[in-house]
Amino acid sequence: MLNYVWLGLVLIAFITGAFNGTIPEVGKAAVGGARTGVDIALGLVGIMALWLGLMKIAQEAGLITLLARVIRPLTNRLFPEIPPDHPALGSMVLNIAANWLGLGNAATPFGIKAMEELQTLNKSKDTATNSQVMFLTLNTASITLIPTTIIAVRVSAGSQDPFVIIGTTIFACTVATIVGVTVSILLKRLPVFRKTDPALIESPEKNKP
Repeated sequence: MLNYVWLGLVLIAFITGAFNGTIPEVGKAAVGGARTGVDIALGLVGIMALWLGLMKIAQEAGLITLLARVIRPLTNRLFPEIPPDHPALGSMVLNIAANWLGLGNAATPFGIKAMEELQTLNKSKDTATNSQVMFLTLNTASITLIPTTIIAVRVSAGSQDPFVIIGTTIFACTVATIVGVTVSILLKRLPVFRKTDPALIESPEKNKP
């Protein structure tokens, strides 16, 4: 899908430039944008290495595990369909905790593992369960206590105070998480979605004589 979006943007820019007679300017802007992208990417390498190293130390020190224990009561309330001893909960908690600390690289494998475990509870393999939707919501609108990537971009761009966005980022992520969770809870109660809720589908074994 993203390939089509980028292709559409390129075509729109080309067509607009052709109508306005600014094709040379479009070409110069494309080259300039590519150069800027390379400069920013190279500037991010050292900064990201530093932050990811610090986050890795925090991970090895058990900070993620500690945070996971703190938020476990919350996850139990958000995912009532999952049995308390199911292995999916462990991966989910670790994923959420890693995202909170800005450990995107560490969070990804936990997230994939959690989805695989959640799929084992899914009675309809081609339809996401409420737990899978909620987990995806928490991943998409995750609270980030240390916005490593944004800070790195600001440092690379020459910001005088790259850390000033931490407070506003936490606020924005928190609001996004609250809205996402609220919408997920409300939508799953609508009849149109309850009809396809895998949790309400009877297993084939029950219908056998």
